[in-house]
Amino acid sequence: MDLTTRYLGLTLKNPLVAGAGPFGRDLDSIRRLEESGAAAIVLPSLFEEQVAGEQQAVERMMAASVDAYPEALTYFPAQVTYALGPERYLDLVRRATAAVDIPIVASLNGMTNNGWVEYARQLQEAGADAIELNIYFIPSDLSLSGRAVEERYLEILRAVRHATSLPIAVKIGPAFSAVGHMAAQLDEAGANGLVLFNRFYQPDIDLARLAMVSDLELSRPPEIRLPLLWIGVLAGRVKASLAASSGVETADEVLKYLLAGADVVMTTSALLRHGLGHMRTLLNGLEDWLSERDLDSLETIRGRMSHRNLADPVAFERANYLRILQGYGTSRERG
Repeated sequence: MDLTTRYLGLTLKNPLVAGAGPFGRDLDSIRRLEESGAAAIVLPSLFEEQVAGEQQAVERMMAASVDAYPEALTYFPAQVTYALGPERYLDLVRRATAAVDIPIVASLNGMTNNGWVEYARQLQEAGADAIELNIYFIPSDLSLSGRAVEERYLEILRAVRHATSLPIAVKIGPAFSAVGHMAAQLDEAGANGLVLFNRFYQPDIDLARLAMVSDLELSRPPEIRLPLLWIGVLAGRVKASLAASSGVETADEVLKYLLAGADVVMTTSALLRHGLGHMRTLLNGLEDWLSERDLDSLETIRGRMSHRNLADPVAFERANYLRILQGYGTSRERG
């Protein structure tokens, strides 16, 4: 059975990718994921604040040395060559790529196009196969227009694209006024892939303590519907690869995403909930479903239910919305 797929220009043995998660910090876990069938692994994110914080610390140290002992400045390498990025992350990339034969995708998380994006070049030198650019930006400034928000994403992508020749996937959220147009702009600006969607963690309120609560909610299968919609709309209409993210618990979600047109399907929450061996369960479920229908390749199903391949494309549009609402009311009356 041929499960190979292309993602970011890379050939993967199957469409299952371990999304960014804490297990990516540990070499034993990375090896276990490969043994369990993962076709690629996204490492945990390196945050813009980490790079900026280290840079500021070095600058403070250099400034203090100049004030106290001017000659001490000569102890530091020239600033243009000084490694300002967190070395432990670069070391993780080096060790991970040496430990497994599947692609290792480094993850950069930021919200500006400052100098931290130059770190992408160092990730390439460390051996990363690709970069996932996680632009985590909540536009709480009420004076910021939608166009300004979009332009920030594009500026960051262009800056990273300029810094590296590695394939770049951009992980975005669903809150753009025109998701399809934004996807097309990122495609044109050099994104090799789009990851749909980023989950912006939302706060809650503890009524007993009258305090804000910020905790991590693992995703659940009902969350696939929004990315399923947009993957179905975008499949075959942008050059960039499409990665599905959120809500993957069983092989059913994997299959639905592939039918909508995803090139790969990422999971993190299910691995945290069930253990790293769950990757094998997902892979076996995918193979069994195809085998039961005498299908010998992913290409026989990929995108079959995408917008452009449906005989009735309004299944993704407003007419179907109206039918659903009317049908729900009628069914409740009959009940």
